[in-house]
Amino acid sequence: MGEQLRKAAYKGDVVIGNIRIPCAVLDNGKRVLSETGITHAILGTASGASRRLKKEHQEAGAPLPVFIAPKNLKPFVDKALDVGSLDPILYLDGKRTVSGYDASILPTVCDIWLNAREANILQKQQLDKALKAEILMRGLAHTGIIALIDEATGYQEVREKDALQKLLAIYLTDERLKWAKMFPDEYYRQLFRLRKWNYDPLDTHRPRLVGKLTNQLVYEKLPPGVLDELKKLNPVKNKQSGRREATHHQHLSTDIGQKDLRDHLMQLIAIMRISSSWEIFKKNFQKAFPPSSGIQEELFEEEDL
Repeated sequence: MGEQLRKAAYKGDVVIGNIRIPCAVLDNGKRVLSETGITHAILGTASGASRRLKKEHQEAGAPLPVFIAPKNLKPFVDKALDVGSLDPILYLDGKRTVSGYDASILPTVCDIWLNAREANILQKQQLDKALKAEILMRGLAHTGIIALIDEATGYQEVREKDALQKLLAIYLTDERLKWAKMFPDEYYRQLFRLRKWNYDPLDTHRPRLVGKLTNQLVYEKLPPGVLDELKKLNPVKNKQSGRREATHHQHLSTDIGQKDLRDHLMQLIAIMRISSSWEIFKKNFQKAFPPSSGIQEELFEEEDL
C-alpha cells in the first residue's frame, strides 16, 4: 500500500494583482500551492515543449515542474533549488487528488526567471513569463507567501494555542550547524547602497550597525520568540565588539528555520531593489512587514540602535 495522502484542511486562492493561485494548508500544517496554479501564473498555459521536458526529467528519475522546465533555465534551477524541494506533494481536496508544491519555493521560482532575464538568455517568447514572475515577486515583497496562504484559507484564525512552542521547536536546532553562507552578497550590497556606505564584498569587518539592522530587518520578522531564543543560544561573547561566537542562523533548523529565513531574505532583497533611498525602503518595509502589535513604530533610529 502506498503512503496515505494528506488532506487539504483549509483551502483558498492566493491573489496577487490579477494572478490567482489555488492554495491549501494540509492537515499536517504544510502550506502548498497547486502545480496547475503556479504553471498558469507564470506560463499562462504549459507549452508542449515544457510538458515534453517535464516528461523527460520524470523518466530520468528527476521530476521537474513544468514552470521551470525550459532548458535555458537549468543553470539557475541547479543553483537555486535543492532536488528535494522540487518533489511534488500529492494531497486530497475532497475526493480529488491534487499535485502541489511547498509554498516556500514560489519566490525562488520567480527569482530563477528574473535571473535568467538579467543574464539575457531568455528567448523572445519567454520574456512575458519573466514579467509575470516579476509581478509575483513584487507582490510577495509586500506580503510573505505564508501569510498570504494563511489569510486566503482562514488558517490564521484557528492556529493552535501552543503554536509558538511548536514553531520554536521546529525553527531552532539543538546542535549548532556547520557554517554555511546564508546571507547572500546581494543583501549586503543593497543594504550598503541604501545606507550610502562603501561596499567591499571582501571586507568582513562591517559596521556594528549592520548586525543591529539585520536583527530588525530579518530575525525580528521570524515568528515571535525566535529571536529571543536565538540570543539565549548565541550570546554576545565580546561586549566591546558586539560579536557572538556564531551567527544566529547556525542555530536555525535546516528543514524549516533556515528555509523560511531564505524565503524572508528573498522578499527583503526584492523590497531593497525597488527602493531608491533609505527613507523609501523604510516605508516599503513597514508596509510589507507591519508590527505584530498593529502599532506602527518608527524603525531604524540610529540613536536607539
